[in-house]
Amino acid sequence: MLADPGQDNRQVYVNGAFVPAGEATISVFDRGFLMADAVYEVTAVVGGKLVDLTCHMNRLHQSLEALEIPDPHSLDAWRELHRAVVARNSLAEGLVYVQVSRGSTGERDIARPEVDPSPTVVLFSRSIPGFMTPLSMHTGLKIMSVPDLRWGRCDIKSVQLIYTSMAKLIAKRSGVNDVWYVDNGIVTEGTSHNAGIVVGREIITHPADAGILPGVTRAALIRLAREEGYQVSERGFALEEAYAASEAFATAAMSYFLPIVQIDGRRIGTGTPGETVRKLRRIYAEEALRHAE
Repeated sequence: MLADPGQDNRQVYVNGAFVPAGEATISVFDRGFLMADAVYEVTAVVGGKLVDLTCHMNRLHQSLEALEIPDPHSLDAWRELHRAVVARNSLAEGLVYVQVSRGSTGERDIARPEVDPSPTVVLFSRSIPGFMTPLSMHTGLKIMSVPDLRWGRCDIKSVQLIYTSMAKLIAKRSGVNDVWYVDNGIVTEGTSHNAGIVVGREIITHPADAGILPGVTRAALIRLAREEGYQVSERGFALEEAYAASEAFATAAMSYFLPIVQIDGRRIGTGTPGETVRKLRRIYAEEALRHAE
C-alpha cells in the first residue's frame, strides 16, 4: 500500500528551510527531475548518531565535482544539516538522504546552461527500527546475476537509478533478495551494494574504478580485513569464481556487511553465513558505534 503523503509527519529540508514532507516541493523545471542531473548520498543513523558521515560527504563532493555542480555547503554545514534532520525527526535508527541537483533554469533544455542556476538541495529521513540487525544477517542473501547495462560512470552516485529499479523488480519477481551486475563475465556490484567473495584467507572485490561506486562501507571492510590479517585483492572476479568461493558478501551503508549464501540458485560455501563476514561485521559495527557522530 502506498503511503499517504498527508499522513507523513516527517520534516524535510528543501533549499534552506524545513517543511512538512507533504508540503515539500521543487520546480517542475528542476534538472534533477527532468534529466537526472543530480547526485545523492545516504548515511546510516544508529542510536541517533550518523555513521561515516565525513566519508559520505566527501564522496558527495566528488560526485558533484564530476558533474561540475557547485557544492553548496562546507563539510561542517552538511554535518549540521544532517544533525538537524536527525533531531527534527527524532530519528533513532534509519537513514538520512541528501539529494543535490543542478537546479532549475525555468525551461527544459538538455544542454547545460552557460551559467549554472543555484543547486536544489533536499534532505529527508527514513526511520527503520532494527535495520542494523536484519534477519538476512542470520539467513544470508540469495541473489541472481543480470547483465550490467548501466551507464559508464558508476563511480558517480547519480540519481539515475532506472536500471537499478528494474533489476530490483526482476529480483523480487524471481524470488531472490537482490542481483549482481555482470559485465563481460566479471561481477561489478549489486543494485545498492558492493560485491565480494572470500576464498580461504583472501578477500576479493572489484577495484574502485568507473565500473562501481567506491563504497564507504567497502573501504571499511578492506581496511578491517587487512588489519585482521586477510589478504585483500581488488580485482574483477568471474561468476564461476563466486560459485566456487567459500563465502560471498555485500557491503552497504544501510546494512554494513551481509553474507550471500546463494547465487543463481547455487549454494555458496556451506550455504550458511560464513565466519569471515560475520566476524568483520561485528568488528565494524562496534567501530561504527564508537565513531558515530
